[in-house]
Amino acid sequence: MKKQLAVLLSSGALLVTGLIAAPTASAATSCYAASCNGLNPANTICQNDARTVSTGAFGSMELRYSPSCRAAWGRFVLNAPSGSRIEIKNDQGKKYTTSGSGKFFSVMVNDKDVTAWACGFWPRSDGENAECSGGY
Repeated sequence: MKKQLAVLLSSGALLVTGLIAAPTASAATSCYAASCNGLNPANTICQNDARTVSTGAFGSMELRYSPSCRAAWGRFVLNAPSGSRIEIKNDQGKKYTTSGSGKFFSVMVNDKDVTAWACGFWPRSDGENAECSGGY
């Protein structure tokens, strides 16, 4: 028992002094412009300085932009019903679709020296609603 206690205490001392590394979460990845295409902003540093640069007419769709990553993505800010989707695209022809429900966001698209838009689509009983942000 004394031996186990001694091992625990010495391991704790080494951990406190930094001689044994404690497990850490992996750092968010970095990307820039075209290397951000199709990536989830939540898994990158892009979310850290993101801002809303355009909002759709109904206020449920936002275009988010990261200046450090030069990338954009769409975000539903109202609870989207099941079967909803966001299309993010730019004027270089890149386009990605992300499906979800609730308050969700799309993957990213390059927004360096190009214009990007986000459109949200959600089902209704007689078809589909759509809302698009302005370009940025």
